[in-house]
Amino acid sequence: MAVEINSKIVSLSIKKPGEEAPTQGELPLVDENPLTLRIPTRPEGTLEAVSEKISYVGAEGRKKVYLLVSFMPVEGVLGGKRVVIERPVEFFFPSGQLSSEHQWITATMRSLSLAARGGYVTQAVADLRKVAWDKGLVRCGMNRWNKPMFHDSEVAAIAWSIQQILYRRGFLDIDGNQVPVEELVKRYAQRLAHGHPWQPPEPEDDVQPQVQTAASAPQGDGPTVVGHCPECRGELIMMDGCPTCYAGCGWSKCG
Repeated sequence: MAVEINSKIVSLSIKKPGEEAPTQGELPLVDENPLTLRIPTRPEGTLEAVSEKISYVGAEGRKKVYLLVSFMPVEGVLGGKRVVIERPVEFFFPSGQLSSEHQWITATMRSLSLAARGGYVTQAVADLRKVAWDKGLVRCGMNRWNKPMFHDSEVAAIAWSIQQILYRRGFLDIDGNQVPVEELVKRYAQRLAHGHPWQPPEPEDDVQPQVQTAASAPQGDGPTVVGHCPECRGELIMMDGCPTCYAGCGWSKCG
């Protein structure tokens, strides 16, 4: 006898001889990571969104753009239990600020939206931060030591700003790394319980890396200073053929 299956298969159990088939409520759930679950399309209706004004300064002067990032709850199965997390699903560049130089931003937002619904937006944004150009550094935002951030291009500056949006929403950590799915489950449950999104913890009183002065800089055969760190503005020296922060924050041009 053929049986038509009209719903998604979420578990599988093989009946042994002499054993009664388990009921639907007794079937174990197959794990389905809500962080990587593919979302076919942007759902209909209203989504919660964050609007951000991004301002940056480069070789062509100060510029500003406005971006929207939409979020939605996504259900999955973790450890045999149904769980819900919040994920970004749409990156949008509002109309009214379009020009020939902004076409790449519109195209990038479309690509990020596809990456978000495909479950790999964290890697996509991190890759954009590696984009460089030949017009010099772009200043955008402040780092954890309250120093200006310098990026290798406008693309990298906007990508960093997007990472900060996702960090403040609780989806990424402060360095742009993915928050584990177990933690995302806790943060979304906390939001439902308290009625507001997860809030980043207050910054700790980290000791800012000490920048060496000219009087204390290595002399003689010491390392040669080749620039300043875009993270903490400390001195960069060549280590293994790569500019590396000598002040101690660990930044390296080679990643």
